[in-house]
Amino acid sequence: MRGAPIRVGLIRCDTHGMWFGPQMEDHDPRLLERATEDPELQQYETWLRRGVHYFFYTHYSAPERMTAPRVEGFRIVKLWDERRAAAEVAAKVFHGRPVVCESFDQVSDDVDLVFIADCNGDGRDHLELARPGLRKGVPTFVDKPLAHCLEDALAMVRLAAAHTTPLLSLSILQTNPATARIARRLEEVGRVSFGTVTSFSMHPAALIHAISIVHHVFGTGIQAVRSVSAPQHTALHLDYGSRDDRPVHGVVINCGVAKFRFTEMFVSAFGPEGAIQGLALNDWNASEGSALILEHVKEMVQSREVSPLGDQMLEAVAVMDAAREAVSSGKEVAVMSRSEFDVPGPGDPP
Repeated sequence: MRGAPIRVGLIRCDTHGMWFGPQMEDHDPRLLERATEDPELQQYETWLRRGVHYFFYTHYSAPERMTAPRVEGFRIVKLWDERRAAAEVAAKVFHGRPVVCESFDQVSDDVDLVFIADCNGDGRDHLELARPGLRKGVPTFVDKPLAHCLEDALAMVRLAAAHTTPLLSLSILQTNPATARIARRLEEVGRVSFGTVTSFSMHPAALIHAISIVHHVFGTGIQAVRSVSAPQHTALHLDYGSRDDRPVHGVVINCGVAKFRFTEMFVSAFGPEGAIQGLALNDWNASEGSALILEHVKEMVQSREVSPLGDQMLEAVAVMDAAREAVSSGKEVAVMSRSEFDVPGPGDPP
């Protein structure tokens, strides 16, 4: 396995599919830039309007020189999208080599990896999309969020365990080195008393990123969520309880506070020695995070062991569940803890 390319079946040729795809597979940059002239198809996803090429090819005097990091060792052999035209255009970007499948369950046949992409979705269909490959024992990566709700996420984990199938889900903001650089600055404020993170909306595609940032910078172990809502702004207070190794006054995710051009997200931290404001986490540095995700995915396929980072996604989905309930009820909502999940952890037997 370590010598041969990992054969990838890619489900969903949306902007994330065509963000990760060119990082793991040889492609035609001219077609990535101008994949279609069909205005109706262009409205389907931003990558079809040059959205990915814009961030991956930034040497404008050398337009075919890729500036985003590549991760070798993958070969995309199958594609599926509910809009077949998008999959057919994506296949052309990859020099026409991948087979466009009629149904998503065909993607997991005769491959080494199923990669389920999701840029703007809420994860509602992830269990259905992942089920065929998990049952066949094919290592599976599920883009954020792992699922729309914790019930589905746990069902997916149990299914993977029942078939001894590696399953991994990560957020680009969880692995982005720019996030790590903010975490390393926390010592500037002394013991962190309070933190904030911005999210461009309450939609799961955005909120799961914000929760993943909180995990990376401030730590896991969130115990409860409270909510305050205004017409265009929802504040989610994440409470760590009495832990002395977490922000004393918790972390607030501010959702919908501004419309940012490059999906910027910001982190602030406060303590007795001062405060820090991290540089923007956005599309310009996201390819570094997605490259690291691909390294984790490669290791999962080769070793059939899952990175412990993946376990954070279950808590992230649990926090997202609690946040929705807190917004609707106006009350504090407890977050289900890892000990209550009743699923095998990384390295545990099924």
